[in-house]
Amino acid sequence: MYDNILVPTDGSETAENAVDQAVDIASKYGATVHALYVVDVDATSYSLGTEQVDRIRQGHLDEMTEVKADADEATGYVRDRAAEHGIEVEEHVTAGEPARAIRKFVEDNDIDLVVMGSHGRSGLKRVILGSVTEKVLRRTRLPVLVVDVHGETDIEA
Repeated sequence: MYDNILVPTDGSETAENAVDQAVDIASKYGATVHALYVVDVDATSYSLGTEQVDRIRQGHLDEMTEVKADADEATGYVRDRAAEHGIEVEEHVTAGEPARAIRKFVEDNDIDLVVMGSHGRSGLKRVILGSVTEKVLRRTRLPVLVVDVHGETDIEA
C-alpha cells in the first residue's frame, strides 16, 4: 500500500512527532522513508544577505555552513529514528517555497503518503499566509497524515 513515505521536516518538535508516525507506518509496510528539508528562501532572505540567498537558490548549500547544519540535523533525526527500526531513509535537501517544494517532490518521486507536522517554526508568517501543511493538504492528491505537537494524528485524503 505504501512504498515511499515523505516526511518534510524543519527540525521542529512537531516535525519530530511526525517522524515517529512515519517510521511506524513504514515498518508495517516495508516502505522507504524520504526525509525532506526545504530551505525557505523567502524566510531566509530576511536573515542573510543577497549574495548568500542567491547561493542557496542556486543549490550551493554546502557553502552555507549554518543552513547545511540545520538541514543535516533535521534529516539526520529522521535517519536515526528510522535506523532504530531498520527502516531505510533517503535524505533530501532543497531550496524554495516549502509547500511548493514538497508538492514537487511528491510529483517527482512516486510518493504514496506524506506525514508531516501540523505546524513548524513559521510563527506570524503562518498566520498571515496559511501554513505549509494546509497548502500541501489542499494541493496534493494523495493521503496526508497530519501530526500535531502532541503526536496526535489526522488523515486527509
